[in-house]
Amino acid sequence: MLEVNGLEAGYGESQILFGIDFRVGQGEVVTLLGRNGMGKTTTIKSIFGLVKPRAGSVKVGGKNLTGADPHRIAMAGLGYVPEGRQIFPTLSVEENLRATARPGKWTIDRIYELFPRLRERRRNMGNQLSGGEQQMLAIGRALMTNPHLVVLDEATEGLAPLIRADIWHCLRRLKDEGEAILVIDKNVDALTKFADRHVVIEKGRVVWTGTTAEILATPEVKDRFLHV
Repeated sequence: MLEVNGLEAGYGESQILFGIDFRVGQGEVVTLLGRNGMGKTTTIKSIFGLVKPRAGSVKVGGKNLTGADPHRIAMAGLGYVPEGRQIFPTLSVEENLRATARPGKWTIDRIYELFPRLRERRRNMGNQLSGGEQQMLAIGRALMTNPHLVVLDEATEGLAPLIRADIWHCLRRLKDEGEAILVIDKNVDALTKFADRHVVIEKGRVVWTGTTAEILATPEVKDRFLHV
């Protein structure tokens, strides 16, 4: 689904990424882990063409799309749930979902079945939703593009514990349905309950990769690279 090789990127004269390498296969859930400011979001923005890579490559389904415009990345099959949600505040829930809809298995009815709360709030404007409801809507909006891979940046940041549990349940269900997912989040314990592999980033470099079994067997990885 996604292959990133030797990715370098930055802002102005400041370089943030120094040769990032990882891949996401069909039906896999892969996490990007690391402390704040280590380059995770810059990696995601570089994949989506929001930051132009300085070196390396981004391949989607085997096609080289390094530095392509964001709409081309989306059309190639990547669905984006950005940090901060960025839903359309003056559109209703249903209008937000229809705005990104492409033909495929994910329809509005399926989104409402996944997130019943959105059905209840379907006529409310985006700015009338709680933070948790907005995150559900952002995920639903990404799924409505019927992507090959869903990318979530800070999947549960700032959400109440019960809402976080709803989001984790949703992601586990998506995995069970065969969706490929790339997710950034700080809740390693929750991620290890359903993710397949993990990529740890420190100061713009990949410093560790491994399976869930391997990260659980090496607690020093969390102590060294993830704990504040």
